[in-house]
Amino acid sequence: MTMYRTHHCNELRRADVGGNATLAGWVHVRRDHGGVIFIDLRDREGLTQVVFRPEENAAVATAAHGLRGEDVIQVSGRVAPRLPGTENPKLATGDIELVPDSLTILNRAENLPFQLDAEISNEDLELTYRYYDLRRPRLSRNLRMRHRVTQATRAYLDEQGFLEIETPVLSKSTPEGARDFLVPSRLAPGKFYALPQAPQQYKQLLMVAGVEKYFQIAKCFRDEDLRADRQPEFTQIDIEASFVRPDDIYALTEGMLSAIFKAARGVEIPMPFPRMTYREAVGTFGSDKPDRRFGMKLVDLDDVFRASQFKVFRSALDDGGVVKAINAANFSGITIGQVDELTAIAKTFGAKGLAFIKIENGEWKSPIVKFFSDGEKVALTSKLSLGEGDCVFFAAGKWEIATEVLGRIRLRVAEIQKLTAGSEQLDFLWVTDFPLLQFSVPESKWNAVHHPFTRPKAEDLPLLDEKRFGEMRAEAYDVVLNGVEIGGGSIRIHEPALQSKMFDALGITAEEQQAQFGHLLRAFRLGAPPHGGIALGLDRLVMLICGESSIRDVMAFPKNNRGVDLMSQSPAPVDQRQLRELGIKLATDKPA
Repeated sequence: MTMYRTHHCNELRRADVGGNATLAGWVHVRRDHGGVIFIDLRDREGLTQVVFRPEENAAVATAAHGLRGEDVIQVSGRVAPRLPGTENPKLATGDIELVPDSLTILNRAENLPFQLDAEISNEDLELTYRYYDLRRPRLSRNLRMRHRVTQATRAYLDEQGFLEIETPVLSKSTPEGARDFLVPSRLAPGKFYALPQAPQQYKQLLMVAGVEKYFQIAKCFRDEDLRADRQPEFTQIDIEASFVRPDDIYALTEGMLSAIFKAARGVEIPMPFPRMTYREAVGTFGSDKPDRRFGMKLVDLDDVFRASQFKVFRSALDDGGVVKAINAANFSGITIGQVDELTAIAKTFGAKGLAFIKIENGEWKSPIVKFFSDGEKVALTSKLSLGEGDCVFFAAGKWEIATEVLGRIRLRVAEIQKLTAGSEQLDFLWVTDFPLLQFSVPESKWNAVHHPFTRPKAEDLPLLDEKRFGEMRAEAYDVVLNGVEIGGGSIRIHEPALQSKMFDALGITAEEQQAQFGHLLRAFRLGAPPHGGIALGLDRLVMLICGESSIRDVMAFPKNNRGVDLMSQSPAPVDQRQLRELGIKLATDKPA
């Protein structure tokens, strides 16, 4: 039985000239040069040029005339040097070509849905034919990069003594933030499993079990609205350890990321990563996942406008708010369309409008300038380092609103100005000391910023009894890369009394605590060790490593932005028999 191939399509070199080889793959490109047929043969490793010359083998050359793009073929023949001047330095195999004495067509490709070497704007078409789309070298490279990342992760954590342990996919629905995907049980009619949003409770129970060091490359599921970096099912590198403090998690994570980037991109990343508190990050960059690769920092102007005659700023300060601004250097040429877009962004995030000043030819241009005193202008020039061609954007109001508005404006202006385009910089950062709880006005209750198992900072524990929930900070941390949160974690609550107090603060009654979290509270009463951990989004991490803008480009079979798998047409209806077995009747069903 002959082999399908002796070499892959990126293997043959000048040293192989004169030898024989058998290759198999897809017809990437076919070119007819006056009866001589040139084929670029492709497999997942790369390309090799195959040349069919009638004078070499007329029958094989004649058969090659019928080849089309994406036909699957096998060729055997002699490795020859390319003619002088026809070498292709862009290909690793560009010095040689294969001159075949046999051609076997293994499978024909019918009419293609699109050309692999052309960019198309119809993502739905690409996802419908995802198995075909994945033949693109770029996407094939991304899947291989993902493999390297997971292998480096496993190797590093194994060296650190962590055990890879699988946790259940069919779990229990508990209030942890996002909406659960529910799975009806046929054996327990009227009851449902939930697909896990994360293995959070299970990994904490493993700490109670004495595992001490756990990890899992875990599938997670959240039934929420989608966007470029969000899918209904995603993968995270899930880590938990006993007897640790935040510094232990920081060091472990930095070491793992260093190993990953070394394996995936061959680069060394500097350690330790800098750290910044939540208040500092949001106050300086308008985001808890700041992109620090460019400046445009938020500047506090409270002292400048405390006694101002400009009522908008003065009233914001009198009401306990803030006045902040950013200086977009060399942006005085902002267009009317860009002003409208930025104003819409500001309004979306709570501002009533967007005040700005352009500096052109030494003149300050803005309707609000007439309200500023000479002293205020001098102070603004100094604080914002203003110069010719600059454009200043202001926000006034509550700290949370003003910072987010300017943070969003900052990112959009940087995008317009292409401040990070082509940047190879890797800016890692820890953001720490997040708020523990956040009040929801629509629900009229306090919610956990991360999850209900997050430990308060020790110095803030008295505030829990005093019900000063808004002042409490969490022993929580996020790791950020180039303005993208790639992971987050916390030290957990391990004492049943403290966990019960946290549930009380969240408005979860004693009965609900037992119904929803009784298993966890019982476990804590049997000697739970101090523990903590982190989860990193594998999809986001690989996206950044590959330089992509969507996690869909680093997943084999993603859903579209409506949560639909167009390739397999799921979700899909099921027949009435299946529903009857589950005891389910759809609201759209007609009465019998």
